[in-house]
Amino acid sequence: MNDYKHDQTQKFRCPWCLGFEDYIRYHDEEWGVPVYSDRTHFEFLILESAQAGLSWATILKKRAGYAKAFESFDYQKVAEFSEDKITELTKDPSIVRNRLKIEAAVNNARRFMEVQSKYGTFTGFMLDFVDGKPVQNAWNNMEEVPSTTELSNKIAKELKRYGFKFLGSTTIYAHMQATGIINDHLVQCYRHQEVKRMAK
Repeated sequence: MNDYKHDQTQKFRCPWCLGFEDYIRYHDEEWGVPVYSDRTHFEFLILESAQAGLSWATILKKRAGYAKAFESFDYQKVAEFSEDKITELTKDPSIVRNRLKIEAAVNNARRFMEVQSKYGTFTGFMLDFVDGKPVQNAWNNMEEVPSTTELSNKIAKELKRYGFKFLGSTTIYAHMQATGIINDHLVQCYRHQEVKRMAK
């Protein structure tokens, strides 16, 4: 029996992840874990900007395709993608073939390095918004979890000022959840305390 299927009867998880095994694995191993790697931040920015209008499950299923198409999320290489490369990617069925989203990923790689040049790291830029310490929320049910906050509005506005695209407040809130800038696991979820302990 698959461990993830079996384990569902043993541990309480945030209900949003119970659709399929990759979702559960993502919830159990990655979601909410504080990210201190700029490449990982860039990976999530690409995936989340691609999600606009789609489900996260759809993007998660294409994650391997994105890794291959976007040079294992090496933002320096992505920033150098040519128009021909962008056109090539619009024909790649392993990713979302939306030219505007692909162009946004290339643009965002360039803007990403601009932020790095000013702040040293993109991670540092993001953590500055929470005074260097991930926010620990205490939600009891999914209905309490917001889709945007004043903080996500503020970050999205600042990123827009830098010229980032497809990264509105809702997308940025999802990014904060994914990269552990905020801990949005429900308090009864077994990962809530585990993720909390990971915060530096």
